[in-house]
Amino acid sequence: MKAPAYKRILLKLSGEALAGSQGLGINNTVIKQIAQDVAEAFKAGVEIGIVIGGGNIYRGVAASAEGMDRASADYMGMLATCINALALQDALEKENVPTRVQTAIEMAEIAEPYIRRRAIRHLEKGRIVIFGAGTGNPFFTTDTAASLRAMEISAEVIMKATKVDGIYDKDPKKHTDAKKFDKISYIDVLNKGLEVMDSTAISLCMDNKLPIITFDMTQRGNILKAVQGENIGTLVQ
Repeated sequence: MKAPAYKRILLKLSGEALAGSQGLGINNTVIKQIAQDVAEAFKAGVEIGIVIGGGNIYRGVAASAEGMDRASADYMGMLATCINALALQDALEKENVPTRVQTAIEMAEIAEPYIRRRAIRHLEKGRIVIFGAGTGNPFFTTDTAASLRAMEISAEVIMKATKVDGIYDKDPKKHTDAKKFDKISYIDVLNKGLEVMDSTAISLCMDNKLPIITFDMTQRGNILKAVQGENIGTLVQ
């Protein structure tokens, strides 16, 4: 097997990805496939932290747009990420991958509290760490949480797994002439308003020179290809 190009990565999974074609909830077939792909990359010798969204269960921004208090809506979204984290933990452990869930909001009966040094220790001991509840603060997305956690655990790259095979200048599902970028700078992502991650997350990565790779996670084996340094998706640096 080809040697991995990275020693430690932060994988960002969207909550919507877990729902598959049904749009809401957790699709067991999809989460099993994701777990198998992550396990494949893990067994190649990569230390993996995972931040997972909650959009398949509850989206705070959408609820606040309909009149709910934004902070309350965001806290509900954070709880949704914890449900997804536990589902992913179960799927990974069925693939014989040791896993820990750490949450930014304390819930001692189901997960560890987020403690940076403990998270790093788990990674060094050969365990995948899933970070739930975002940053623990309202008004911050799970994209920002991914950037923050990546910095804290000294990840070499953020891998954003999406349903699209990279970054385009416009929506490829709506425009047949959409142009795909193989590489793009942080500042171009911000200036062009490309919906890769939110601007706070991109700025945080730019300030700390942390590269981002976006790729299509619906293709089997793409997570392993990404960690082996194959040219899939788009590199932001």
